[in-house]
Amino acid sequence: MAKSEKLEKLRVDFFEQTAEYDYTYSFEWMGVPIIQYPQDMIACQELIWKIKPQVIVETGIARGGSIIYYASLLEMLGNDGIVVGVDIDIRDHNRDTIETHPMNHRIRMVEGSSVDPETVAKVKEHTVGKGPIMVFLDSMHTHDHVLEELRLYNDLVEEGSYLVVFDTIVEDLPKDYYADRPWDVGNNPKTAVHAFLKENDRFEIDKNIAGKIVATCNPDGYLCCIK
Repeated sequence: MAKSEKLEKLRVDFFEQTAEYDYTYSFEWMGVPIIQYPQDMIACQELIWKIKPQVIVETGIARGGSIIYYASLLEMLGNDGIVVGVDIDIRDHNRDTIETHPMNHRIRMVEGSSVDPETVAKVKEHTVGKGPIMVFLDSMHTHDHVLEELRLYNDLVEEGSYLVVFDTIVEDLPKDYYADRPWDVGNNPKTAVHAFLKENDRFEIDKNIAGKIVATCNPDGYLCCIK
């Protein structure tokens, strides 16, 4: 399927046509909106079950559904794992939802820019002496921001674990598709991934994941640490 040009076109067409209806806003996890493709969440579940991380770092909290999802998976694993969520602006109602949720005991929130040195230091405090660690990048989607996140957080991921970059699909969409956003074709998470891979040989794209789930927002975004 990963080699099928027809499926590749269908993937992009599916994204464009469903976006008109706010498809990614259609789902919840344990009562909280999770602004993701269900297919990508299943792919992340498979990775989490395989790797059994002690820490999952996610940049971009939004409404909180994804960090609650990851926390619930760690709960089922039964280890002492936590999710560290990072956001430049954690709104009060979202914070209240997360802090009163049954999965909150596995969640740590850090407010601040994900590329600010102080924020990075606070995040890494939660990872000291723990492993394996997984990193999910889903905040500001500009090339420069994502590339800087990749440079700042990749060292948390050890061989065999994963770093996942979300919304790499922006590069595959028509130019000016996000006319009201600062990212576009040539300036997005996928371009950042390819720039990062040119300077860092510890990671490679796992093509099998996007290939098997087909409908993904993260083509070329599932990065396996190989050394």
